[in-house]
Amino acid sequence: MNDPDKITWPNGNGVGDYLPNRLWAFNDLTVDGESPAVESAVGLVGLGFITAALKRRRRLWSTLAAIGLLLACGLYVKSPPAYQASTSLLLTLGPYENVLTAANDNQEMAQSLSVAEAAEHQLGLEQSAGKFRGTYLITAPTERVIVITASARSSNQAVLDASAVATAFLQFRAEEVQREQNLVLASLNQQVNGAQQQLNSINAQISQLSAQASSPAQQSQLKSLRAQAVQEENALYQLRQGVSNSQITNGSATTAAVKGSLVMDAAALIPSSRIKKLILNAALGLILGLVLGVGIVVVQALISDKLRRRDDVAQALGSPVTLSVGPVKPKRRLSRPGGSAARRAEIQRIAAHLRRAVPGSSRGVAALAVVPVDDLQVTASSFVSLVLSLAGEGKRVVVADLCREAPAARLLGAKKPGVREVSAHGTSLVVAVAEPDDLTPAGPLHPVLAPAQHSSFTDAVAQACASADILVTLITLDPSSGSEHLATWATEATVVVTAGKSSWSKIHGVGELVRLSGTRLGSAVLIGTDKTDETLGTMPAPETV
Repeated sequence: MNDPDKITWPNGNGVGDYLPNRLWAFNDLTVDGESPAVESAVGLVGLGFITAALKRRRRLWSTLAAIGLLLACGLYVKSPPAYQASTSLLLTLGPYENVLTAANDNQEMAQSLSVAEAAEHQLGLEQSAGKFRGTYLITAPTERVIVITASARSSNQAVLDASAVATAFLQFRAEEVQREQNLVLASLNQQVNGAQQQLNSINAQISQLSAQASSPAQQSQLKSLRAQAVQEENALYQLRQGVSNSQITNGSATTAAVKGSLVMDAAALIPSSRIKKLILNAALGLILGLVLGVGIVVVQALISDKLRRRDDVAQALGSPVTLSVGPVKPKRRLSRPGGSAARRAEIQRIAAHLRRAVPGSSRGVAALAVVPVDDLQVTASSFVSLVLSLAGEGKRVVVADLCREAPAARLLGAKKPGVREVSAHGTSLVVAVAEPDDLTPAGPLHPVLAPAQHSSFTDAVAQACASADILVTLITLDPSSGSEHLATWATEATVVVTAGKSSWSKIHGVGELVRLSGTRLGSAVLIGTDKTDETLGTMPAPETV
């Protein structure tokens, strides 16, 4: 009686005869058309998730921070900050100034184009008055104090600019105060002249009436005109007194406003540390670059559809992740030292796991396929370590590299297509490399479901396997080429996935291709797992009906 937990694959050749029923049940794990990756991604965003992303991409954000630092320093050297000089003026208010608005009025006057033009003329500059006005700042702390702060490329020029603006402002203000006094006196004199003309007119009328014959009407009119003349004389006297008082009082006040307004603090350079400014600019550039880099890393991590967790990979692939290791850099040459001890240790761990995944065989050759999903170089290094370990145990090993550019065969020294025996690290093994244009070469196992694609390459591999103990195949699967030929090379497959390199759809597609070929998908290896990943990488138990 058949085991209810297994499904027999009808190939008639004993290849992949049994597939765990739970692997096929993976297709029923989605809910409402949503992939398991979406469900498992819920709640992943947290401090640990962001910290892990920053650790993975530390080279990016640290580079951007360094670029920000260098740019800030470069801009400082190319366009150093301007020197600043300041001077303070003490003003005496004129007789016609309002104490409530004097501060704003004097500030606007100091910022006027007229003052800027006078100061620019005094300095002998050729730039526009509007542009020069932008090089200094006017503040009015009180109604009697004006502070002028000038900026320039050199310290001497900053002092000269501040002094010139102060001198131009005091001169311009003195002229304005005197102009106001003159306008008031002109207005008063005009009133005196008008009153004098009115009195002269009345006196002329009195003279004319006095020359006429006396009559009651004439006497009454003379009396009225003489009364008007007295009034006009009094008004004229008052106006003349007002002019005199204005000349004395307001004139003195005007003179005091002109002479009493002076420079309180001579123009002097404002002390500042240019090294301090350089450090501040560099720190600002460093922070901006760091914020930009961290922002890019966090946003990319949030919107990425690449899988990293063990559970996510297991659900997408339809097979448990039985081994996970840290990041591993590829090993380009077999004869080259393996690099850091940590990397060598991870490669050896993967090779040992693949060694345990080699299926037992009571008849014929034991056949294992290693299927990389993304990082071909790291998988090839682990694959080579596996076959060297098997050959070192005295096993007769046939190595088939069916990947483009044959990375494992190149590490073993077999670069050209064909089947040949090679020696590496004191061991001897047979390496088979298919022709580049043969995307789906048939292997020596020849299951019934696979088409009979007999070729010289297939026959040569079959001849080598006839006296071999183990056939180990490195193969990549592409949906456009199909996967039927996989069952002709292996009875069991182990998939190697790199965290953060492939999407749910790609990993799931590789798992389906392995199952469709009739090869048993035994386990998966995950490379580059995060230290914050606490998932087990197991498949969820099927729901009981």
